[in-house]
Amino acid sequence: MPRVDNKGISIHYRVEGNGPPLVLQHGFADSSETWYERGYVAALKPKYRLVLIDARGHGQSDKPHDPPSFTPEKFASDTVAVLDDLGIRTTAYWGYSMGGWIGFALARYALGRVGCFVIGGASAGTASAFPTEPGKEDVLIAALRGGPDEVIKVWGEWATPQVRERVVAYDTAALIACRRQRLITAGFPDVLGKISVPTLLYAGGADPIHDPARQTASEIANARFMSLPGLDHLGAMCRSDLVLLHVEPFLAEVLLPPAQSTAAS
Repeated sequence: MPRVDNKGISIHYRVEGNGPPLVLQHGFADSSETWYERGYVAALKPKYRLVLIDARGHGQSDKPHDPPSFTPEKFASDTVAVLDDLGIRTTAYWGYSMGGWIGFALARYALGRVGCFVIGGASAGTASAFPTEPGKEDVLIAALRGGPDEVIKVWGEWATPQVRERVVAYDTAALIACRRQRLITAGFPDVLGKISVPTLLYAGGADPIHDPARQTASEIANARFMSLPGLDHLGAMCRSDLVLLHVEPFLAEVLLPPAQSTAAS
């Protein structure tokens, strides 16, 4: 499987399908496998050249244990390294949760490499989809410290057998380092006025990140926001049937020739 070395960190990625390039970037404590399991790859690969990246600390990519290895700039540089390895100058980018956060990092550090953004379950601020009570340990770090059973509780009804296998195989130290860096990293309000490419943000109506994401969309020129009523943070990733119903027409509009765009809508 393809890998690229980015300053000593090996990043694993996969390519599926043909057509305009589209990067798919998963969320925290997940992997590129999720795009297959939830039905996104099957739906999208007939029309797009999908580039599925395992973020550093996740999946089959290297897993450093020091928080400074997980800065926004380094995540963005991993995406650029994969694009360079594939000879892709400009791509569409779709990221969910942490993947959306990496999308804002790309807007700051490599905006010229992205032709359109789809950002799910994320905002440009520091709001969290898993808020923690003041004075208590971060919810996700606490779950990671508690072991696989505690992490599965966070996944709730969305914990498939494949998710359980990934949870058992976690490099917990790497994930905690990643989360620690995220918690001390400022947001991306500086980039919102610079984004001029087509942009779609979305979030589940029951996700704490919903309103911050909608606010972020309002600060990007001509960006659209889509609300998914009743879905929590994980549901707005796992219910691909509902998500694709809205995202596919957007992608077709901005990426496909008119004939294909009409057929896809």
